Amino acid sequence: MGEPAATIALLAVPETTASTLYGMYDLFGATGRDWELLVHGRSGPTLLNPCILSRDGRGFRTANGAWIQPDGALADLPAPVAICIPDLLVAPEEPLAGRYEAELAWLRAAHDRDVLLAAACTGALLLAEAGLLEGQAATTHWAYCDVLARRYPGVEVHAHRALVVSGEGERLIMAGGGTTWMDLALFLVARLVGVDEAMHLARVYLIDWHGEGQQPYAALISARQAEDAVIAACQVWVAQHYDTHSPVAGMVERSGLTERSFKRRFKQATGMTPMDYVHTLRLEEAKQMLESDEAPIDEVAEQVGYADPSFFRALFRRRVGLTPSHYRRRFRGMRLRLE
Repeated sequence: MGEPAATIALLAVPETTASTLYGMYDLFGATGRDWELLVHGRSGPTLLNPCILSRDGRGFRTANGAWIQPDGALADLPAPVAICIPDLLVAPEEPLAGRYEAELAWLRAAHDRDVLLAAACTGALLLAEAGLLEGQAATTHWAYCDVLARRYPGVEVHAHRALVVSGEGERLIMAGGGTTWMDLALFLVARLVGVDEAMHLARVYLIDWHGEGQQPYAALISARQAEDAVIAACQVWVAQHYDTHSPVAGMVERSGLTERSFKRRFKQATGMTPMDYVHTLRLEEAKQMLESDEAPIDEVAEQVGYADPSFFRALFRRRVGLTPSHYRRRFRGMRLRLE
């Protein structure tokens, strides 16, 4: 007989999304088994044993309505080979203090025992809340990166990366948003079992590594309005006039402030300079145009406010992570298949 399968604990809380939780459960459980079944007609030995744990081991209904029946309580498994935290269905600004004390204590104790800790998407917020990311590199879903950086200023947030490995002994592993939990699962299988087995899983389940990171998928700007009423009014105006020749001058004029005071208040209210804000509005519109029609790149640049197409191309590549043409190829085809 071979060695028993290593146990990976999947932490479940009421805010857990069932798709990520059970998706990870299925992939880990398929390690060593499904490739042999498909290629040789017989199941191979399962090499990883996924185990869903909750605070008290009792079943509960998640935020999206799915029923979760854990395999046990946290106290039942103090030191698995690895712990995975699926994403949390919480609003970006929603406070977490005082909500997960038992789970945070369990994570800290496991970290002290050199257990590998992994988090998918917003699960990284629990690692940060536990104090385990202080002074470490991290990532999370692109919509939560600003919150992670503000709430935990000691964390080095890499918003554009789909996977970050950090901490002593590289025992802290985080994936970005959405389906990057698949990258995380493959990385863990490669580390715990072997690269060949991870490649088998990728081929069985047609998993495409997010090599370009999160940047092409991210919205460049938040829809939230500034609390400063003067700046908020300027945001509303520029949302309709970003393609004009001098949108920043237009906002200054509407604000009634001096240019210096306006720029200072705008940066304080939005976290961005007025020109950066205009660029983000223009690039978001350009992304929509590239997804929805076949207009030439130069025409897209002109329509969103750029007289110099080469400047537009360079800015788009720097901010989005893809050239306009590559972005169109990737996302235009996706939109056409969905329509």
